[in-house]
Amino acid sequence: MVTTTTATPAVVVANPAYVTTSTATPAVSTIIVTQAPPAMQQEVVLAQPSSQHVWVAGYWTWRNERYEWMAGHWELPPNSGSVWVTPRWEREGNAYKFYEGYWK
Repeated sequence: MVTTTTATPAVVVANPAYVTTSTATPAVSTIIVTQAPPAMQQEVVLAQPSSQHVWVAGYWTWRNERYEWMAGHWELPPNSGSVWVTPRWEREGNAYKFYEGYWK
């Protein structure tokens, strides 16, 4: 999916529970936009629910023709040896490409 836009507002999406369980790899899509992502937001990290939970930091994603903040949360890895690879935006020429986060 290729998306081009001019300046648009950002939206913050909160996860009030801060805890999720990951059992499958999310669908991978390609997002390319011409507007740089906003600065990362500071988050309050709540108490770790268990020693097995991993904090997945918040990040900016692109939805509905604008950036949306996805709040950080505690997550149970799919396997005990799994490592979270953080989602990221990379500049490519005059655009920014989004790479989804995933467990490896």
